[in-house]
Parts: sequence; structure tokens; C-alpha cells
Amino acid sequence: MPVLTQDEIKRYDIDTTAIRVFLKALEILGGPRKLIEYRNLTWLPSLMEAAYAVVLQDVEMKSESEIAEFLGLTRQTVRNILRADPELVMKKLQGELEERTPRAHTAGGLAKIAYREIKEGRDNLAVFNYAFSVASEALGIVWPVEVLLRIKGLDFPADKEELLRRLSGMRIKDRNAEEILERLDYPITSPAELLKKIRLALAS
Repeated sequence: MPVLTQDEIKRYDIDTTAIRVFLKALEILGGPRKLIEYRNLTWLPSLMEAAYAVVLQDVEMKSESEIAEFLGLTRQTVRNILRADPELVMKKLQGELEERTPRAHTAGGLAKIAYREIKEGRDNLAVFNYAFSVASEALGIVWPVEVLLRIKGLDFPADKEELLRRLSGMRIKDRNAEEILERLDYPITSPAELLKKIRLALAS
């Protein structure tokens, strides 16, 4: 696979690129099965936020404050993500996996590694997608990942009708996706915002 230039990266939609980074980071972690084994699926939203932060800084040259506002995070959290040392994170990853929620620098380090892999052309997720489908059948759907796979290529901001069409028939923690989507405010500006709003709806 050819190496992508910076100009080629910029031609990609930001949301699509962030999803690719997220999936690559999840692949590096060992896939959904690894997170299920450690019982820490709370990692998924943090990885999505880190993927956005890395892409927004590199592709759109957004500042820490702009990224924080876009993602609804504190500026310090964004700073921790963007200043993460990827190599150090990989050395500490095994221990970090055992924690319920990743530190911002851990998610940031993984996102940086994943983004580097994508820019250097190592972005073939076909095998990972197959493994995800097998793990889903055996262990139950990891809903944030399935949501992202279903909305891949969707233009944002997105309205309720399009999201209902994409997520129709999906179950999210034993609830119908349609029921949850009816409770959200629209439009949804990004996949990260969609995951956050779904998570809040589930908790309410």
C-alpha cells in the first residue's frame, strides 16, 4: 500500500479519518475482545476523543482550546492527549489495560501511533473487521465500535433521520437504537459527539 502524503491525508473527511484512527488504535490494543477480557469498555469513548484530537491538530492545525471546545473536554485533557509519548505508552500499555478508564496520555499515545500507521500506509483493517464480527457474535456487540462502523462515510453534521436509517435494528445495551436516538438533540456535529450523547442517554 502506498504511503500517504500530508496533502492526501488532508483530502480525507476529518470524521472518516478520526474513525480510521480509532479503529487502528483498537486494533493495536488487541481488538474488542481484549477490552472485554479486561472488562474496561470505558476505554472506547476516550480513544475516540483522542483520535479526533490528534487528527484535528495535524490536519486542521486546531489549537488546544479549539479542540477542547469541539470535543467538550478541558484544555488540560487535550494537552495531555497531544503531548503523550507514544513509545512510553506502548511500554506501559499492559498495566494500563487493567485500569477501568485510561489516562488521557494513554489514549493520546495510542491515537498518535495509529495515526502514524495510517499516514505510512499501514491501514488495512479488513482482517480486523472480520475479527470484530466474529468477536461480536461470540461476546456480544461492543456498541461504540458497531456505531462507528455503521456510520462510516456519513457526512456530519447529521440529522436524526439519517442516523435512524444507519442504526436501524441495532441494540445498544439491551435497548433499541431508535429509542435512544429519539432522545438526542440534533444536529450531531461529529461521531465523537454522537458517542458522547448516546452514552449520556444510556446513563439517564
